[in-house]
Amino acid sequence: MTSAIPDAVLDFIDVGEGPSARRIAVRHRAGNGLDQGPGLVWLGGFKSDMQGGKAVALDGWAAQHGRAVVRFDYSGHGESGGNFADGTIGSWLEDSVAVFERFCTGPQILIGSSMGGWMALLLAREIKKRSGKASLAGLVLIAPAPDFTEELMWKNFSPVVKQEIETKGFWLRPSEYGDGTPYPITRRLIEEGRNHLVLGGAIDLGCPVRILQGAQDPDVPWQHAFALTHRLPADDVVLTLIQDGDHRLSRPQDIARILAAVAEIG
Repeated sequence: MTSAIPDAVLDFIDVGEGPSARRIAVRHRAGNGLDQGPGLVWLGGFKSDMQGGKAVALDGWAAQHGRAVVRFDYSGHGESGGNFADGTIGSWLEDSVAVFERFCTGPQILIGSSMGGWMALLLAREIKKRSGKASLAGLVLIAPAPDFTEELMWKNFSPVVKQEIETKGFWLRPSEYGDGTPYPITRRLIEEGRNHLVLGGAIDLGCPVRILQGAQDPDVPWQHAFALTHRLPADDVVLTLIQDGDHRLSRPQDIARILAAVAEIG
């Protein structure tokens, strides 16, 4: 009989100060101490959490292979504190940096889904600037949505929606995911997101990048993934276009491709 894999450890860390202070929920497990390969860091999507199918599958794979793995919820998401409507790309990046610096040691592969793909690029840039106990081994990006607040939201909003955001400070966007409850797109999210745009120039991370993109994705068009590849150095960047894939890429065959991409990097 095979023994059951123990649950990852649940921890909380405090990020920010004063009115912006929030508690961030983190699930992590250590590697087995042998030459198990780089640790894994999961960066989830906008309005998703670390208990989603892909994140849990990655955690299970890491446990089976003796790999260290970290996943967490941004403020206003899942088990973390804070109000979703107060969140911005910058504050969620601050969450990501704090978790990375606290829980990661040695080479790490960042695995980012949708908004998490943008977050992975931003976090990778921060890691390169710092000399901490952890380093960057590679990125696996799933339907990555860099610059989505500008390119996929603001530029596609109707004049009526734009006016509502500018006058009221938010617009309630209908949701096709979760329980279907509309969620706020705030003026602060849009405006602050402009401080973190990456598609305007080269993105040189100095590590392998694997991108998985569904051709049937209604939220992040495949052309967006192509635009990203043009900003990355040509060496060791692989884009896999899944012809019948949607945005979530959560089917068993999609998850198998994601895990294969992680294994390919190291």
